[in-house]
Amino acid sequence: MKIGILTGGGDCPGLNAVIRAVVRKSLQLNYEVLGIREGWKGLIEKDFEPLNRASISGILHRGGTILGTSRTNIYKIENGEETVIKNLNEIGIDALIAIGGEDTLGIASKLTKAGVKVVGVPKTIDNDLNGTDYTFGFDTAVNIATEAIDRLHTTAEAHNRVIVVEVMGRHAGWIAVHAGIAGGADIILIPERPFNIDEVCNVITKRHTSGRDF
Repeated sequence: MKIGILTGGGDCPGLNAVIRAVVRKSLQLNYEVLGIREGWKGLIEKDFEPLNRASISGILHRGGTILGTSRTNIYKIENGEETVIKNLNEIGIDALIAIGGEDTLGIASKLTKAGVKVVGVPKTIDNDLNGTDYTFGFDTAVNIATEAIDRLHTTAEAHNRVIVVEVMGRHAGWIAVHAGIAGGADIILIPERPFNIDEVCNVITKRHTSGRDF
């Protein structure tokens, strides 16, 4: 069996660990693994590279992805789906492993409906994918955001300022909630819960009046 593997979208911790695990297990089963460069772009341009033990040596703790990544969407390219299926057949790939977030796995889902055998691996710091409690990349993002909030408490006190911390997450408030609770934020605002900025200001003012600034 010949397996293709790609990483799409933004990079996050854990990508190389997944690639390494796939290659190691595939070699045990005598499967061949082809790395697809720069996500879905590599499938359009037929940019492949064989992966073996030498390819994955020492990558476990490295950030980023050895395969490169892009935000290419084959469904925004004329005849993109047909080109991908043709290239998969020409190179002889039996199954595809797509590591990515909402956009990458959305493309993978459409390809399965077109008859391509695809396994999706949920990768996103936003933690906004169904079917998994936590996506990999999320925990690291929360830890980094929490550390930043911890440090900003003393900065706020030193300068007598209210500090607003904006974290990533797009339309999902998972990072904000987890990091905000862990870092002791006074107010946590998330996309899922509409808020009134005047009410937020009133809460902060009341805290200040009661002597609870920081």
